[in-house]
Amino acid sequence: MKNNAELIRSFSNAKILVIGDIVVDRFLWGVVSRISPEAPVPVVTVEKEEYMLGGAANVLQNIYALGGNAALCGVIGNDIVGDRVISILNSLSSSIDGIVKVANRLTTIKTRVIAQHQQVVRFDKEDIDEVDDKTLFILSDYLEKNTDLFDVVVVSDYMKGVVGERLMDKVRELTVNNGKKLLVIDPKPFQTSRFKGATVITPNVNEAELMAGILITDDVSAEVVGRKLLNDLAVEGVLITRGSKGVSLFEKDKPAIHVSATAKEVFDVTGAGDTIVAVLSLGLAVGLNLETAARLANIAAGIVVGKVGTATVTLKELTECLLCQ
Repeated sequence: MKNNAELIRSFSNAKILVIGDIVVDRFLWGVVSRISPEAPVPVVTVEKEEYMLGGAANVLQNIYALGGNAALCGVIGNDIVGDRVISILNSLSSSIDGIVKVANRLTTIKTRVIAQHQQVVRFDKEDIDEVDDKTLFILSDYLEKNTDLFDVVVVSDYMKGVVGERLMDKVRELTVNNGKKLLVIDPKPFQTSRFKGATVITPNVNEAELMAGILITDDVSAEVVGRKLLNDLAVEGVLITRGSKGVSLFEKDKPAIHVSATAKEVFDVTGAGDTIVAVLSLGLAVGLNLETAARLANIAAGIVVGKVGTATVTLKELTECLLCQ
């Protein structure tokens, strides 16, 4: 890993296209000093409000935090929350050409109330209907014109209506079927045939179990699941993220690799999967093999879970961590 501390500086040469469900994470930070007289719930005095990119947009933000370049393709509503997405993307100097603003559709927003560094409650506002034909045409047209400009394509599926079968057919046509093999998919465990032929998929334990129909209780059962997904989806690699147990990587005709988690202390797992996808895609974009990219991604996830909120890991933090290995 020490040898890769210098190599990751080449992340600045990487160009990643992130396709998927755009989410805004809203955080209300405050303190609790009493219980409500109206119900047995804490009263939070809000001291700070913060808006951050989430979902597919958080993958993009992680890529930028690590010095890479990225563009986002997805859908927002014609609302104030959607305007915040555009504003943040503009602050990153990231193209908004792939963002489709749809009338009468909500931009997904997840609001978390946090007091004394603990999440008190979360509430969501979202529209999860699959995008309509007009929106699908606009997204597909953008992909037709721009996919070849990128080194790696990431699909980030949060089941909010963007990553449907028809869109995935178009993505596969422009990537796998066109000789562009570096397709990284963070999948949800429904209609899994959508993800056939990807370079690598990155399900968490629960997602992997549902996709394979097999429980994961240890390394052996994890390998059974990983091998099944490799065969069923004809992918080159399966990286299962296993929380406190780290990650497990499975590639055809190679032994399984189980990498222990590196976090010293876990404060918040929000967005850790997005960090793994971002680092994995950057590693592949600059020529790392899947194992090395996966090990880097696991280290980055260990950093980000030590922070509260939808956090990112910076190039400086990752470099320092590698030098300490």
